Amino acid sequence: MSEKKIGIADTTFARYDMGAAAIDELKKNASVKIERYTVPGIKDLPVASKKLIEERGCDIVMALGMPGPEDIDKQCAHEASLGIIAAQLLTSRHIIEVFVYEDEVENEKKLAWLADRRAREHAQNVIKLLFKPDELEREAGKGKREGFEDAGPLKL
Repeated sequence: MSEKKIGIADTTFARYDMGAAAIDELKKNASVKIERYTVPGIKDLPVASKKLIEERGCDIVMALGMPGPEDIDKQCAHEASLGIIAAQLLTSRHIIEVFVYEDEVENEKKLAWLADRRAREHAQNVIKLLFKPDELEREAGKGKREGFEDAGPLKL
């Protein structure tokens, strides 16, 4: 069996290097090849992700972006999300969307912390999707969250 290849699609618009955090986490926890493709903005992520799969042979892709706080930024993020979904359907491969909105927290230090943590926790999800799908099944319905504390499961 050949070594798995993970694509990292990220942007120059982001204010934190989420791609580097994801790559660091992946390398610490799995033996994988990494292909990185950096694009200017969030709406460029769908085609970057698709190219990582189709042209660079990635088994799975992480699409990392940081939409700004304005309404137009949120609209662009929504459009990027739709493009990412379309790319997944066209390639039959997972593209894990990892977005951190600039207005999720109140200051830049917390924003950097959130971007780093969310990128790393989603990198762990990528490892589970590729190598440990039974772990994801055991976590079903547990209220897991990436970045912030887990919400936890609901009880009857």
